[in-house]
Amino acid sequence: MDFFANNLPQSLFVIGLILLVIEVAVLGFSTFVLFFVGLASMATGALVYIGVIPDNLLSASFSTGLLTMFIALVLWKPLKRMQSKVSRKKAKSEFTDHQFVLKESVSPTLSPKHHYSGVEWSLVSEEPIEAGTRVEVIEAEVGILHIRAITP
Repeated sequence: MDFFANNLPQSLFVIGLILLVIEVAVLGFSTFVLFFVGLASMATGALVYIGVIPDNLLSASFSTGLLTMFIALVLWKPLKRMQSKVSRKKAKSEFTDHQFVLKESVSPTLSPKHHYSGVEWSLVSEEPIEAGTRVEVIEAEVGILHIRAITP
């Protein structure tokens, strides 16, 4: 505890940095609490270092608490807005763009099976496709391959 008290600005800065790393690397920036406390701790360390805040634990704790509240009030809405922007684009899987020749006809009401990669897949198409037609996978779900005919 003496080391911490004797090196208060440096200790606060290191603690803040550790909290930021935990928030971003371990928690994936999902909770902002450690982010706010980490920023406040680093700011308090800087303020103690330049002499704005007295070099004692009580002042540093009080300052960290106030700065945490201030930073949370200022950054909460922008960070929530940033976090809510999610890409609606579907991820491309290893099955997408796979091409093969149909052994059975497929239609919106008829979903034959296709054996691929050790799995029996149900084939789904929005339009009727005759047997013998070359098709490609446009989307893959659990046990289902969505296909469309390839036009030569």
